[in-house]
Amino acid sequence: MPHTPRTVVIGDALIDEIHDAGGVRELVGGAALNVAVGLRRLGIPTTLIAMVGDDEAGTHIREYLGDHDVSLVAGAAPFGSSRAIVQRDAHGEPSYAFNDAAQQRTIRYGDEARQAIAAADLAVISCFPFDRVDEVDALADALADARVAIDPNPRAGMLSDRAEFVRGFERMAADAVIAKVGADDAALLYDGDLDALRARLRERGARAVLATAGKDGAILETDDGVFRAGITELPGPIVDTVGAGDATLAAVAEGLAAGLPEAGEEWQRLLDRAMAVAAATCRAEGGLLRTPESLEQGDRGVRGS
Repeated sequence: MPHTPRTVVIGDALIDEIHDAGGVRELVGGAALNVAVGLRRLGIPTTLIAMVGDDEAGTHIREYLGDHDVSLVAGAAPFGSSRAIVQRDAHGEPSYAFNDAAQQRTIRYGDEARQAIAAADLAVISCFPFDRVDEVDALADALADARVAIDPNPRAGMLSDRAEFVRGFERMAADAVIAKVGADDAALLYDGDLDALRARLRERGARAVLATAGKDGAILETDDGVFRAGITELPGPIVDTVGAGDATLAAVAEGLAAGLPEAGEEWQRLLDRAMAVAAATCRAEGGLLRTPESLEQGDRGVRGS
């Protein structure tokens, strides 16, 4: 019987409280949560390791993950569940403010978490507190020899020490199967030069680097070559770009869970598919991954239970 790849995702889970011209509404979110749900929607059994409180917000997060058949290993949450206040301007661009739980999030790894990591074919790290040495040490110890895909996904409102965040991220990106970075990451953490960042991560040992640049598309650099893809054109208007990066990471992780591509053509197909999934995800509000084939499902499942 063929082996079914499994993934584990480690990072954030929270409630997005969105304020815009349409009023106020809440969505279950968090970059790592979006990736975990996205992987499951792509057919990969997935466990999320994140801090989730025993409160109303935590109940919504658990229900949402249950709706999408994602297993949760919830760490202690002394400040409750994380929440982001999202303000959208007239052009739809978001700004974020985070509660104390999000700013002081922590993850520790008991037996259940370690078993999930050991059973996974790929561990995906996103929006992790890389600026805390104790958190990075605990993560490195728990991962052991796991195959890793990593996205720094820093948030200005949760970033306490930029230099330490860079050190922690680059420590974990060394020897990663793939590191994903975006133009926003380059601007917040480095000097804004995305090409230089891509080269820097390759020099530090990342086996592949995916650099996404919004409307300018993406570049994937590997030992088999450098591959490029533009924005995928799909029917319908772009509604929300917030989940695009998480969808891209999920689609790439799905393609790498069973192993690395063996030829350049396979890397190009992987990148093209990831960009198509990102474009489909942008056709609806929220971070729920969509594929071009599933757009007819509309808003089903966006808000969970």
